[in-house]
Amino acid sequence: MIDRNLARGLFLMAISLAFGLTALKYPIGDFGRAGPGLFPAIVSAMLFLIGVATVIRSRFVDKVALTLNPKNIGLILGSLLAFAVVTMFVNMIVAIVVMVFISTFAGTNYSWFRNVKISIGLVIMAFVFAKGLGMNLPLY
Repeated sequence: MIDRNLARGLFLMAISLAFGLTALKYPIGDFGRAGPGLFPAIVSAMLFLIGVATVIRSRFVDKVALTLNPKNIGLILGSLLAFAVVTMFVNMIVAIVVMVFISTFAGTNYSWFRNVKISIGLVIMAFVFAKGLGMNLPLY
């Protein structure tokens, strides 16, 4: 039996190493004058620490079997694909709503009211990124 908590921690560590080692190819700089590799290096280091903590914690909690649900994996991947397609042909606000409503079918209980609240929060965050940070996002 593969322990889900151990697998989760090892997966987080692997992802953090993949991004962290890639970030080291860019100039890091220092905190006063940050280079393009500093932020991804810091984020991947924190993710690696979370992975280590998860692996250590997995030794002290009850083992839970790792199960894969192909339907849920397909729903999440489909929602990401729908987000990309709808963003390309309509706009990002509609794509966010479509992604939320598709991906929540992978959960245990479906609530359209919760989906509306999540969609509103994500659209607000997209506007913050676009207007507040000046990112070029195809919101409308």
